[in-house]
Amino acid sequence: MAERSSHEHQHEQSKTRARSPSKPSQLDHKPPADVAAAAEKGLKLRAEYRRGGTTVGIARARDLQHRKHLSEQTVKRMVSYFKRHNVDKRSGNFGDDGNPSAGYIAWLLWGGDAGQKWAEEHMKQIDKTKHEAKTQRASSH
Repeated sequence: MAERSSHEHQHEQSKTRARSPSKPSQLDHKPPADVAAAAEKGLKLRAEYRRGGTTVGIARARDLQHRKHLSEQTVKRMVSYFKRHNVDKRSGNFGDDGNPSAGYIAWLLWGGDAGQKWAEEHMKQIDKTKHEAKTQRASSH
């Protein structure tokens, strides 16, 4: 019975190692501090002015604010959000903390300019890592 427990323990350890973000084949999807700060600012402005953002944007801001590890799919969604909403920067009061536009608040909820830069750069790294893994698999056959 003890041998089985040891085997189960080893199995659990190997599963934990496989999920470890420090493994070279995996990327750390934890947003940086400047992205967290922008999301926190967005949440504060939204609470004060009662506009901007959707329930999805609010949930994203909370994850970013707490620097939670994000899924690859979430990083893709961030890139898509910023592509769709870049036009919001042209509206009046975008960037005005004293009377912010709803679009500005929503932009901040997704991490602001720092979030856009991080998500785009991170997505490029994800794609590069996938391409390298695919190339390695193809060359090993």
